[in-house]
Amino acid sequence: MSGRRACALAGISRSVERYRPRDRNDERLRNRMRELAWQHPRYGHLMLHAILRAEGLVINRKRSYRIYRDEQLSVRRKKRGKIRRDRVAMPLPSRTGERWSMDFVADQLVYGRRFRVLNVIDDYTRECVLQIVDTNISGKRVARALSASGRKLPKMIVCDNGPEFTSKALYEWSVKAKVELHFIRPGKPTENAFVESFNGKFRENCLDQHWFANLKEAKHLIDAWRAHYNTERPHSSLAYLPPAVYADLAACGKAA
Repeated sequence: MSGRRACALAGISRSVERYRPRDRNDERLRNRMRELAWQHPRYGHLMLHAILRAEGLVINRKRSYRIYRDEQLSVRRKKRGKIRRDRVAMPLPSRTGERWSMDFVADQLVYGRRFRVLNVIDDYTRECVLQIVDTNISGKRVARALSASGRKLPKMIVCDNGPEFTSKALYEWSVKAKVELHFIRPGKPTENAFVESFNGKFRENCLDQHWFANLKEAKHLIDAWRAHYNTERPHSSLAYLPPAVYADLAACGKAA
């Protein structure tokens, strides 16, 4: 019986019958994935795949996931109980620089001294436009930093009701700069969801990964992480593009 006839009877194509698997050398891809997993221990396979795809090492997500499982790089996640409630979607800004969000995160140095980090992000591009690292950050300091950010100020900044944000110095600055300060309701951090999401990533991937010997070292490592977050780290809500790349596309009118 001919091969054509046998394939027809078996119900398979001739290309399937003639296929011979080819050995694929994944050593370079494996080494790079292990290196990235060591540098960013809280990145899952989707984040690692996006970085590897940007570097031109892999295209098929199933291939990177197979290697991810073979290397046992899975990230353990804590399961948390969830309260069922109706969700109300937060309105999204329509362009870059339309609305910012800001909030504080606290941590401590190795000898116990506390310090704070003010995070300011663009709600449209998810880009971190400003970070202040210090032991004490007043409302006047926040106002000076916003003015000196080097970016065009937005129409609105979303924040909570902390004393720095409700201070007279920041209020006077907002009136002078023509920036509306939108205060969320007390006890409703979900109303400031964009910066809260950033705070979680910042704590998990930066603060929890380092012991800071002094404030100078903390500023250096946090600055390095912010540069990585803005220019290299893929963002799942931006089609796995880094925020700075997405911002450039948005400026050209090419962002989805």
